[in-house]
Amino acid sequence: MPALLDAARAWTADDPDPRTREELEAVVALVEAGDAAATADLADRFAGTLEFGTAGLRGAIGAGPNRMNRVVVTRAAAGLAAYLRDTGATGPVVIGYDARHDSDVYARDTAEVMTGAGIAAHVLPRPLPTPLLAFAIRELGCAAGVMVTASHNPPQDNGYKVYLGDGSQIVPPADAEIAARIAAVGPVADVPRGTGGAVLDEGIIDRYLDTVAGLAADGPRDLNLVYTPLHGVGGASVLQVLESAGFSLPRVVEQQEQPDPDFPTVAFPNPEEPGAMDLAMALAEQHGADLVVANDPDADRCAAAVPGPHGWRMLRGDEVGALLAHALLSAGKQGTYATSIVSSSLLGTMARAAGQPYAETLTGFKWIGRVEGLAFGYEEALGYCVDPEHVRDKDGVSALLLLCELAARAKAEGRGLVDLLDDIALEHGLHATDQLSVRVTDLAEIGAAMQRLRATPPAELGGFAVERVDDLSTGSADLPPTEGLRYHLAGGARVVVRPSGTEPKLKCYLEVVVPVDPEDGVDAARIHAAGRLDALRSGIKSAAGI
Repeated sequence: MPALLDAARAWTADDPDPRTREELEAVVALVEAGDAAATADLADRFAGTLEFGTAGLRGAIGAGPNRMNRVVVTRAAAGLAAYLRDTGATGPVVIGYDARHDSDVYARDTAEVMTGAGIAAHVLPRPLPTPLLAFAIRELGCAAGVMVTASHNPPQDNGYKVYLGDGSQIVPPADAEIAARIAAVGPVADVPRGTGGAVLDEGIIDRYLDTVAGLAADGPRDLNLVYTPLHGVGGASVLQVLESAGFSLPRVVEQQEQPDPDFPTVAFPNPEEPGAMDLAMALAEQHGADLVVANDPDADRCAAAVPGPHGWRMLRGDEVGALLAHALLSAGKQGTYATSIVSSSLLGTMARAAGQPYAETLTGFKWIGRVEGLAFGYEEALGYCVDPEHVRDKDGVSALLLLCELAARAKAEGRGLVDLLDDIALEHGLHATDQLSVRVTDLAEIGAAMQRLRATPPAELGGFAVERVDDLSTGSADLPPTEGLRYHLAGGARVVVRPSGTEPKLKCYLEVVVPVDPEDGVDAARIHAAGRLDALRSGIKSAAGI
């Protein structure tokens, strides 16, 4: 306890932010008074430091090395600057930020550290989508980019994504090399600081939006659309792109239209989470819309919902991925079609049928964005890269536009997106996916579940024989090591189990492949697949003890 209190006092003395200083001083006072809850809180704040995960640094805002705050950001910026200097990288660093609490503050700190290190800093003019930052890196010839965002995390969180000059997020060994330089940073007060950098004008925004709008080909534009930016920064960009591409402006969910870091209408600002899209679907039902589209708060993801016989339903990320791949393959786009190991195997089947290369990567666009010759990449968590030439990251604005274009073309033929999915299923078999996601309060529960699966490997899951198990932690010729297990099951079924890289969750990704009998139709295959997925879900829950 004395060592912990000494660490807290040292942190307070080095913290430039009066808010987090006062916060930590209050916790220390409670600990000194014998408060058990405060003692546990303090121990957690100093239980290591935030580390680069699937999408950079991400965590709750607060005082201490295991939180997001100005000390952690300053050290991260200083470590990045040292890495760029040591590796001989040339060019400026461009910095973007979303509308979350303290995002603008962390962006300014980063700019001051960069200029203090002799590196030019360009700062985006206001809270803007993450893909615009990824675009700006290549457009401006930057050595690196930083985006201050926690994407779809809860409102108490913030984060820090680092990109290198190729416009892709950092991967090993760069992440470890940057982390080593962060660890070597001394007191924050000794980190040189310069100016706040040069604030970019609207030109970079216009070039990005014009590039996105230019992706849409000539064709039908009649589409009754509902849109929500989910309290995030995507709204203005999406509306401008849709208008430039010739679409009528959508109805926007009024309660979620403006950026709001508290995300008051949703429990979690993630379109995948139950309830997040309820307001949008209610508005669509009220006005007889053709399609609902949404972004997450930093607009790097895109979600969609469609009408059906039983009301509106969300399209899964794998379904949107298949639709976008269908559009691009039909247009003759050449190159490698890539997805992550937890996404549906359907993309590989479609790419091979069209004579295009296919690749699988680890989870995260830091891997997908680096696939050589990439034509299209997606992951089931609503991330899509439809224009890798300009944005080598997931981009919810461009994906949304191409999905609307596809829906308008289908509508002109008297059809909908579900009809296109049926066409794909008839040709390639119904690839049905689902996910079991278990949120934990103690991260040790995730490790215990993984240990149970390794100690007692299941011979079957949900009635499917386990034909092969890949322990992803050992790596392979195609994949670097990562924590996870992949079960190849009879009949093309599959289960992948892995800890989330961004949230305290254990995730299980399920897939079954059901041939479609033309006489029975796709709906019969979907009913059959739903039963198989339910059995898989029960099987992996039992095997993992979750």
